[in-house]
Amino acid sequence: MDSDSPGGRGPLDTLAEMNRLGQRGYNVDFSPDMALDAANSLVAALQEGEHSPRGQRLAGRMVAHRLQGKSCFCHIEDDTARLQLWLRKDVLGEAYSLAPLLGRGDIVGVTGELMRTRRGEPTLLVHEITVLAKALRQLPEKYHGLVDPEVRYRKRYLDLASSPEQRRHFMRRSRIVSSLRQTLLDDGYLEVETPVLQTIAGGGAARPFQTHWNALDTDVFLRIALELHLKRLLVGGYRRVFEIGRVFRNEGLDSRHMPEFTMLEAYQAYSNYEGMRLLTERLIVNAAVAAAEPDSPDPLLCVMGNRSISLHSFAAVSMADLLAERLGFSVLDRWDSAELAKAAAAHQVVLREGMSPGEIMFALYEALIEPNLIKPTFVMDYPLDVSPLARQCPGDPRFVERFELVMGGREFVNAFSELNDPVDQRARFMQQAAARAAGDAEAHPLDEDFLEAIETGMPPAGGLGLGVDRLVMLLTGRDSIREVLLFPTLRPIPHSSR
Repeated sequence: MDSDSPGGRGPLDTLAEMNRLGQRGYNVDFSPDMALDAANSLVAALQEGEHSPRGQRLAGRMVAHRLQGKSCFCHIEDDTARLQLWLRKDVLGEAYSLAPLLGRGDIVGVTGELMRTRRGEPTLLVHEITVLAKALRQLPEKYHGLVDPEVRYRKRYLDLASSPEQRRHFMRRSRIVSSLRQTLLDDGYLEVETPVLQTIAGGGAARPFQTHWNALDTDVFLRIALELHLKRLLVGGYRRVFEIGRVFRNEGLDSRHMPEFTMLEAYQAYSNYEGMRLLTERLIVNAAVAAAEPDSPDPLLCVMGNRSISLHSFAAVSMADLLAERLGFSVLDRWDSAELAKAAAAHQVVLREGMSPGEIMFALYEALIEPNLIKPTFVMDYPLDVSPLARQCPGDPRFVERFELVMGGREFVNAFSELNDPVDQRARFMQQAAARAAGDAEAHPLDEDFLEAIETGMPPAGGLGLGVDRLVMLLTGRDSIREVLLFPTLRPIPHSSR
């Protein structure tokens, strides 16, 4: 317990002194009239020398404290603004004895009159003060905040309490999510919630987290995607549905991946991947405008590392064409595992045994193309072998109507013309089940309940999945996913080291 109480006293000593003076350190019955930004606006409307009526009630955390004999100047903050308090002995009387016992980090409620000082600073001349929470631990140094990123992530409350910029940053995340939701609602989509615990973790290629349901003595999984339950809703008769929710993948931790992250998935009956491409552009452009700072000269110009990315235009090109340009030949004309494996070896792309031509093509794309796609690019038409839930391209059954949106060398959106043929879907699930039996832990499991649903009849549809955290990284200029999650997953530390 290390509050920066004045005079070298420890925080508990200060608290005891407050109690001796009849001042409690923790009070609950105080309701401010307004937030601090509204108080600043009220001061801005005052004429020089004019005061607001007495009785303005404000509250916030003390971030500065300067005692000057019979006066004390403090600053308090809330999540909207900062305001100066002026405590004067001739105004407060005996209650001024509390002033030396206050410190940075304390949360206070104050009543008084708003004014400007001679220097023009918005100020509340305090008539009454109530300590709402005495801080027993010191806030980080006020000018620099927390510097150690590990501490910032583990103790986000300190990061936020000491940095208005960080509070504004996470407000931008909230605006982005709100924009995504509003764009879909304006388009007539219905927001829904689907199960997090599932008996089959489907809808993606990933390792799930597994747990045990004691009441039914059965194993269940945390969902790895939202897809299959949302498609069931299309079967049920809804035309447009979406969900923004957490998904879980039992995989690694790095600057771009978390085992727990936020996805948006949306599905529209009687649409296809071209319809999803138009929707994707609207979602991202609207979110960029919503996230922009008020003084931003161009809301659609983003920075990722040392690269500028413009959202003013989006390109669209097939995966086959991208590879032809890079390899110097058409993979469509050399659709053979041995031929494509030679190209992989020539470019030091490592393959697994027994990979199909489509799998090798995708491996070449991920290694040679995706990291170098900087401007917003829809990569169209993926190999069937790596897309078990997408509809085949009418002109070439080796490929499916699927795109990924890549920006700055990273995938942000994955979308399909959804497969609604239950016979084809069963055949693909059986292929995936064989791969799973052969040791591919990420192959899609056989889901009989989902097959039964689409056998009832699922309309043709388009669907997309958008990584919300990655989009927030792009639109706020952050390089690590930990910087856009309020409470990122971190490696455990021994209790004795906390």
